[in-house]
Amino acid sequence: MWKLRAYLQPYWKPALLAPILMLIEVAMDLLQPKLMAHIVNEGIVKGNLTLIQTTGLLMLGVALIGLIGGAGCTIFSTIASQNFGADLRSALFQKVQRLPFRELNRLNTGSLITRLTNDVMQVQTMVQMSLRTIRAPLLVVGSLVLAILISLKLTLILAVAVPVLFIVLFFVMRFSFPLFTRVQSRLDRVNTVLQENLSGIRVVKSFVRADYERKRFARANEDYTEMAIKAGRIIALNMPLMMLIMNASIVAVLWYGGVQTRNGSLPVGDLIAFINYVTQLLFSMLMLGNMLAFISRAQASAGRIHEVLVMETESDNTGKRDESNLFQSGQLTFENVSFAYDREQTDLVLQNISFRVEPGQTIAILGATGAGKSSLVQLIPRFYDATSGRVLIDGVDVREIPLDILRKRIGIVLQQSILFSGKVRDNICFGKPDASQEEVEAAAIAAEAHSFIMQLPDGYDTDLGQRGVNLSGGQKQRIAIARALLLRPKLLILDDSMSALDLGTESRIQQALKHLMKQSTNLIIAQRISSVVEADKIIVLDQGRITAEGTHHELLQSSSVYQEIYRSQWREEDEAYVRSR
Repeated sequence: MWKLRAYLQPYWKPALLAPILMLIEVAMDLLQPKLMAHIVNEGIVKGNLTLIQTTGLLMLGVALIGLIGGAGCTIFSTIASQNFGADLRSALFQKVQRLPFRELNRLNTGSLITRLTNDVMQVQTMVQMSLRTIRAPLLVVGSLVLAILISLKLTLILAVAVPVLFIVLFFVMRFSFPLFTRVQSRLDRVNTVLQENLSGIRVVKSFVRADYERKRFARANEDYTEMAIKAGRIIALNMPLMMLIMNASIVAVLWYGGVQTRNGSLPVGDLIAFINYVTQLLFSMLMLGNMLAFISRAQASAGRIHEVLVMETESDNTGKRDESNLFQSGQLTFENVSFAYDREQTDLVLQNISFRVEPGQTIAILGATGAGKSSLVQLIPRFYDATSGRVLIDGVDVREIPLDILRKRIGIVLQQSILFSGKVRDNICFGKPDASQEEVEAAAIAAEAHSFIMQLPDGYDTDLGQRGVNLSGGQKQRIAIARALLLRPKLLILDDSMSALDLGTESRIQQALKHLMKQSTNLIIAQRISSVVEADKIIVLDQGRITAEGTHHELLQSSSVYQEIYRSQWREEDEAYVRSR
């Protein structure tokens, strides 16, 4: 919790006013038993009606002041805690945007959602409780001091009760904290299963796997429930144990105090005041117990939040070079590049990759599933950094190019076409929000998307559902291609981005690309040979290594891997058609 204090500092004024106002309320609460004792001792016992009325009105005034202090504390603690939570969520979200893919792969989506929502809420509530429940320790100290002033002998009872209460609190904290950490981890699993199910609901229904998914969610939900109950059992012991100690203490005070009152050594009013102070003290201890139990959960959440906040972000090298001379032509070079996803960097998915692409050239990367094609292109915009070797653009290592410059000048269409809820136009303009309608339409026309967009209910103003759910796979791919083309990037990467298109549409898009992107460096990853036959160079990957490179006709003569791919996709009667293209 202490490590997150920086997010509360901007709101130090309401955070300071809240306990000050609570101090006023506590002072008024501590004054009430003294006034009550005065009424009993000087008013009721002596029959002084005027004193009773005057002191009673004073008690009402004191209660009103306490009410104002308590209400003010609630208001200012809410202001401070809510703003703290908002800033913490924002910081977490911004941090996630800057995390390297290695860290994002380690923290699954369900865990990140839990940390951004439930964990932040736990910590936010803890901050609010801390600002308000300063009442508890203040009442403990104040009640103890005033109780001692009334009767030192009776206070000896508290000398036994209070340490016992602290021992109970210690053991509750000790055993509950690790359990609440596990509770939040189980909640991660629930959110992950839920997110996977909702994202893949069409697959679930298509394969009639609803029963399996229900069982999978039930297992995750039961694990979470079981752990929450286990943690709750320990917390549940807190209240009855503390109530037992509190009630036993009050009985002891009444018995011993009654004896002193009967002997005349303790006025009745003082006994009543002492009992009130003891009750306030013990109830405050009970409140502290409940608060400390909640702290266990909030502390677990704070640790999970801090884990994300201290993660290493993507390294950027802004300011190391003259930015005006970077990434001007788009020449791409791989020099002995190897890459591994694992942190130990031992399981290489790419090994000793070397090639060069000149500006204006189109290079295609072909290979079987798992050959490393997508891994290779993800090194260019630095979604990952090469394990060894260098990736160069215009002779400069991409690790020395500021990320904003590097990625703004690369247009990339990934295997999975990700669209966002909002208008069609907003999705195409995602990388260039200030694009004109003419630019948007030109990109859509080149991507063969304009015609179907105009058939949508509101054309470019049509609202898309989450992830473009109201579009077909091919339509989503074409909008994703238009989004990349709108940037007119120096380097265009198409990562198997036409797999859902028919051959005719694919051919028309490729012809448009020749005209629109003739000054750019183009990388095409494809499964179909029809997508790459006109490339200036084709690189064949097999098990993370380059096994061959050349034009389509050259590879048909020299590469057995390329020949095998070709034979698996084309019949003999299609050969003449392909060779003639």
